[in-house]
Amino acid sequence: MNPRIARFLSALGPLFGLLFVIGIFSASEEVRPYFLTGGNFKIILTQTVIVAIGALGMTLIIVSGGIDLSVGSVVALTSVFAAKMVLQGFDPVVVVLLTVLMGGFIGCVNGTIIASFRMMPFIVTLGMMGVVRGAAKWMGNNQTVNPPKNPLNALMALSKPQELIPLPMGVWVAAALAVIMAVVLRQTVFGRYIFALGSNEATARLCGIRVARQKILIYALAGLFFGLSGLMQFSRLTQGDPSVAVGLELDIIAAVVIGGASLSGGTGSILGSMIGALMMAVLRNGSNQMGMPTYMQEIIIGIVIVLAVGLDKWRQSRGVRQTGS
Repeated sequence: MNPRIARFLSALGPLFGLLFVIGIFSASEEVRPYFLTGGNFKIILTQTVIVAIGALGMTLIIVSGGIDLSVGSVVALTSVFAAKMVLQGFDPVVVVLLTVLMGGFIGCVNGTIIASFRMMPFIVTLGMMGVVRGAAKWMGNNQTVNPPKNPLNALMALSKPQELIPLPMGVWVAAALAVIMAVVLRQTVFGRYIFALGSNEATARLCGIRVARQKILIYALAGLFFGLSGLMQFSRLTQGDPSVAVGLELDIIAAVVIGGASLSGGTGSILGSMIGALMMAVLRNGSNQMGMPTYMQEIIIGIVIVLAVGLDKWRQSRGVRQTGS
């Protein structure tokens, strides 16, 4: 089968899953009038932005065979950092630039440690998760930072909440970045190197790919996206809160895996990850519409994550059998 056709058919799986989830919530006569509205879909798309932008970075990392558990802490730290800069009167453009660069810097540190000392990404980023979360609490003096009203609040603001259009600027930013990264991942040498690393790192090294440098670039680029997610978090809450985004990394990883990426590396797509992020938002929104308690939502999300990983294992075993035959 043509590889492009195979990728297209693979992307249809997550799409059917999304439509199935929407169908489940639409089946309830009590929920349908509130769920299937333009205003509610605007809320869903807005809620997707933070996970979707984070998933752009996580897709690069997972496809390359890595993992990053520090995402939630990075989002918390960069949201507090953005709030502090706004509070001190920095220009909004400077706030955006420095906030995104802070995320990139943390990613670069992760990548450098992983590449230079050949340490497991799981361990390095797990440690960084604690370090960055502590830094967020230190920077915010263990409390929320509440700057005055500022232009950055408009990134995630809901105007005309009862109608689908206009969508917040953050939704358009996420969509534009997804298109750009889809091209980068599939049509550039850098993208091919990412897949090569995830497929077989030893072979990639023998082929002349500078593995260490590529890993640093991948984690640094992903960090830029995580920093941007933190900026969107700040815009959505209109404050910097060092305690937010606990467990966000699980939602992001789940979105990427649901979208067809393999935790073993070498497989994944931007389109699939975006559909996975949207599915996570629909699950949370629909659960709220049905009046489910928070703990029930967490149980559902946990089951989805387990099923997604199980599906990933099934795809791998199926691929091995096909190769063997």
